[in-house]
Amino acid sequence: MPTRRAAPRATPAAATAAALAAGRRAVAELPGVGPRGADLLARLGLERIGDLWFHLPLRYEDRTAITAIADLVPGERAQVLGRVGAVERGFRFRPLLRVALEDDSGATLVLRFFHFNAAQARGFEPGARVLAYGEPRPGQAGLEMVHPSYRRLAADAEAATDERLRPVYPTTQGLDGRRLAGWVARALVELPGDDVLELLPAALRERHRLPSLAAALRYVHAPPPDADLADLAAGRHPCQRRLIVEELLAHHLSLRRRRQAQRALAAPALRGGGELAGRLRAALPFELTAAQERVVAEVGADLAQSAPMLRLVQGDVGSGKTVVAALAAAQAIEAGHQVAVMAPTELLAEQHRRSFAGWFGPLGIEPVWLAGKVKGRPRASALAALAAGAPLAVGTHALMQEAVAFARLGLAIVDEQHRFGVHQRLALRDKGASGAGVPHQLVMTATPIPRTLAMAAYADLDVSVIDALPPGRTPVQTVVLPETRRDELVARIRAACADGRQAYWVCTLIEESEQLQARAAEKAHAELAVALPGLRTALVHGRMKAAEKEAAMAAFKAGAIDLLVATTVIEVGVDVANASLMVIENAERLGLAQLHQLRGRVGRGSARSSCVLMYGTPLSLLARQRLEVLRGSNDGFEIAQKDLELRGPGELLGTRQTGVAAFRIADLGRDAGLLPVVAELADALLDGHPEVVDALSSRWIGQAERYAGA
Repeated sequence: MPTRRAAPRATPAAATAAALAAGRRAVAELPGVGPRGADLLARLGLERIGDLWFHLPLRYEDRTAITAIADLVPGERAQVLGRVGAVERGFRFRPLLRVALEDDSGATLVLRFFHFNAAQARGFEPGARVLAYGEPRPGQAGLEMVHPSYRRLAADAEAATDERLRPVYPTTQGLDGRRLAGWVARALVELPGDDVLELLPAALRERHRLPSLAAALRYVHAPPPDADLADLAAGRHPCQRRLIVEELLAHHLSLRRRRQAQRALAAPALRGGGELAGRLRAALPFELTAAQERVVAEVGADLAQSAPMLRLVQGDVGSGKTVVAALAAAQAIEAGHQVAVMAPTELLAEQHRRSFAGWFGPLGIEPVWLAGKVKGRPRASALAALAAGAPLAVGTHALMQEAVAFARLGLAIVDEQHRFGVHQRLALRDKGASGAGVPHQLVMTATPIPRTLAMAAYADLDVSVIDALPPGRTPVQTVVLPETRRDELVARIRAACADGRQAYWVCTLIEESEQLQARAAEKAHAELAVALPGLRTALVHGRMKAAEKEAAMAAFKAGAIDLLVATTVIEVGVDVANASLMVIENAERLGLAQLHQLRGRVGRGSARSSCVLMYGTPLSLLARQRLEVLRGSNDGFEIAQKDLELRGPGELLGTRQTGVAAFRIADLGRDAGLLPVVAELADALLDGHPEVVDALSSRWIGQAERYAGA
């Protein structure tokens, strides 16, 4: 009988290659996934088995134990086992199902459902055993859980608990969380050993006490039962720290590479004698502050270089960023190049058009106006003027449309840049791409960004800060009042307007819908017109025609309107010095950054100004904290730091901003303390290990890296 020859032992290199190949296999090859599951995973950007290794949990649920109902703590998620004592179905504004759950502790917990079907309701007959998990919170009759996850148990069935903390993953419509967790667990079976996936050199890991990547992934996907949930929620565990550092590092390196790529391009050196800027300065009715002069010098020095400027100018509301941009435009125009000024909304773009026309018109330069609603002959005339070399254009994203061609675009100025996506900024930059290179870019924001956030989100930009307000500005007094005192506010508006002042009434809605906002504003306008019959009122909202909005704003600015009822479209760019009172309805629904922007519409003159934050009750703890921050400070940078702590970076950077990537595990507010470590690691990799930079970016950023030139 012939002896069987032993299979040759795999070499370490072969084993590594095989392990990596496993990560590159399609997710459809995992047991239980198949073509339908692969389509669902593709919606999450998960196409390879290795993608599932880096699809990290949002949070964890502790279902390893059962808590007595009497021991529940409001706000702390827990699992309970009880019997149904009573069931109540009703309809108060919407369908309602309430289930009273009792256990041996003698306490009762109410399970409340607003979305349910008849079969679900029938499953809660009295006496049925139910295992439920959720967040208990005070209700009308004790603690309740709203829409908990639950399952019915047979009368004699054992209430099996989990052996480990249960990870909760980002998912998509049609994909159950438990199903996704099962697929991730199967993918982790193929996760290779400690050194196979490593991109960080051992010396760097040891210096910063970072565990191996494989160990970190295994831990965060399946923490042991004794893991500290508070530590995990705070991102403090060393395994989380390893992944956070690597993700921040990948993004930081991507931005650094983006900056290098920008610097490698050519741009026109915009030099001149300064005559045009000097004439503009001489016509200004005010002196520039020292902070404005410093930023003007920084921008001017950049424009004179043959490498493209990419500079962010940030400053508090009313700090005078627009005039800095105008002086930069004057330098570019005098050097024989065109300037494009772009704003995210027609209202803000119209404000810029008026400002630039007022400054440049007397100098013989009329801005070309281009917005989405400019049609027909005016649009054709604008396009022809830009193609022929008209020196100054002001508009919205319409400036980036395919039909728009500039003769010699030398400077692109983008206001409130965080509201534009990467594609849009690329499109405007490409309008000026020519044999002379790309245009300089000056981006502005009135949303002060804390230094730590700017380090992470804008590592590819030079940052200038206008950190002083023009003299004569009076700090705005901020008052917080409940909606039950609405009549007092109406009387306050009547008194302010009787003194010759003007006022805003701002309407907000929790839904992101211009249509609903418009409806709310229209209702408020009608009610206030009845309550204040002697006042001239007007209405502005996002669904009005541009001409109507502009007419209402012009009348308000001219003093022909006493009270302007508006939605948040007036958040930026509206400058009416005589307006001294603002009321913001449902202020608790807005973030600090947006409230501070709105408040900046008053206090723009020398008169004492007030902003009233009117809130609906009951007020949550977080909402109360935010309103108190705004009441206690007029410093935009202090407010931005608090906003970062309370709500995270999305509020500051703009939730629709596609240029600032979403993080899988890192949190720019929570993890700001790690940025010095990240910067040190980035320096070490760029100097000594440049070969790993692309792999890191690919691992954590993937397809977003293709927009690194934005």
